[in-house]
Amino acid sequence: MSYFIGEIPMGLVYAVLAMGIFISLRVLNVPDLTTEGSFGIGAILGGVVGASCGAFWSLPAAVLAGACAGLLTGFMQTKLRIHPVLSGIITLNMLYSVNLYTIHVATEKLSGVKNTNLNFGKNTIFRMMMDRLAISPNSAAGSALKMAVLFAVLAILLILLVWFFSTNIGLAIRATGNNPDMVRASSINVDRMKIMSLCISNGLVALSGALCAQLGGYTDFGLGSGTLIRGLAAVVLGGAIIKGSRILTGLLASVLGALLYQILVAFVVRYKLFGADSSDMKSITIAAVMALVLALPAIRTYIHNKRGHRRRERKDA
Repeated sequence: MSYFIGEIPMGLVYAVLAMGIFISLRVLNVPDLTTEGSFGIGAILGGVVGASCGAFWSLPAAVLAGACAGLLTGFMQTKLRIHPVLSGIITLNMLYSVNLYTIHVATEKLSGVKNTNLNFGKNTIFRMMMDRLAISPNSAAGSALKMAVLFAVLAILLILLVWFFSTNIGLAIRATGNNPDMVRASSINVDRMKIMSLCISNGLVALSGALCAQLGGYTDFGLGSGTLIRGLAAVVLGGAIIKGSRILTGLLASVLGALLYQILVAFVVRYKLFGADSSDMKSITIAAVMALVLALPAIRTYIHNKRGHRRRERKDA
């Protein structure tokens, strides 16, 4: 049981990622593939800025970088009229080079050797708090502190997002996702709403990357790999359990989905469902679960139609 409890902090980190994807996918109704690049730049800045300027500065730096990535994607979608999927792919590839250059320059300045990973150990917000409170990092109190900090971050983000989407701008963004033509007819700048929401979405994704790096005291060039499917799975899983059209309901569902995803991954690895290679094969399980959840409406319709057909046959007989 303690093994699964130990996975909760990472689940909370990915809950921030899921909330960012929820905004682009469910609120704006736009498939944004910038996610892995935004998470990667957030993770790299979470380590680089944390090691050089201070742990607390790494979080706003990551949010700003993610927002800039969203701004670029939004600009290509709205002003250059590039398809949303292609816009995300282009930005993702650009961020690939940016992330690689950033980690190379940072590691060369900090250690004198170019590398694709950086271990910054004690320069994390969690370690700083533990040192001030005289808590051992490997103790139960240390794990509890990590969870408390991450829960506080999530609570603050939930409050801010629910408040924002109840303002005039937030309502305009929600309306843009539902019916852009109606919003345009109301003299609201649809392009501006799309760009703004993509900035918020990718800012949250980058913040999740920074928190991930801060949680482990380690950042790597490939840390963003697989985060898109992870975030999508969280949104889909949570949405299948908690139904509702309200922003708060959707955000809470995304948080729950992220926690369930992390526990499911931990279950696959812990009990070695794929043998010794379970750690490498865990994505197959998640993909299968995600496909099943997405297929549930079609399965229910098929079963309902089958039952109806059988009832009609019995009546005719």
